[in-house]
Amino acid sequence: MQHPPLTRRAHRPSSGQPFLGALSLARGRVHELIGPARHTLAMMIAGAMQGPVFWVSPDWAPAQPYGPGMVSFLDPGRVTFVRADRAEDILWTLEEVLRAGIVPLMVGDLPGPPGLTPVRRMHLAGEAGGKRGDGRALGLILTPEGAAQGVESRWQMAPDHAPGVTRWRLNRLRDRQEPPRDWQVLPKDGGFAVAPPPSGARGRAG
Repeated sequence: MQHPPLTRRAHRPSSGQPFLGALSLARGRVHELIGPARHTLAMMIAGAMQGPVFWVSPDWAPAQPYGPGMVSFLDPGRVTFVRADRAEDILWTLEEVLRAGIVPLMVGDLPGPPGLTPVRRMHLAGEAGGKRGDGRALGLILTPEGAAQGVESRWQMAPDHAPGVTRWRLNRLRDRQEPPRDWQVLPKDGGFAVAPPPSGARGRAG
């Protein structure tokens, strides 16, 4: 199957998927989540969306997604868990589901950052899926290193809890449309919200 070449023009999505207040992610594109709380961030994003979620993880990973542990973030009944034998199978599944255009959110838990070509193929699949389905799907890849090439944006989240306080540090490290910035993420009204970091706390997430 032949795919149309990518344009060199900057991508300008018509709309974004909100997930924490005014923060949003471009649909039909692939975004990278890193940091020790990257799985938590993915669940927050899923909780802000409607419809089914495909969550693909490596079969050999010692820790696997656990439905009951997701209840604080989203209904685990919305999630289809897929376990892949190889990293290449995770990428193939991501691409095919994005191309189908019928699942709003695709999450791929990768053991390492993918190369530029797989990321480009996923972007193209997301664009194609938007023409077939009800709207452009959102692709999230979770990596330990945070070095995936060609992603639309890169976000880092880490726990920042204190005695009696549940919170996280969220950093937008890279985005084609927005500058780098950081926030605190706090529980609020049964969900989650962002607030500016305390004075002098910027950059602590590294």
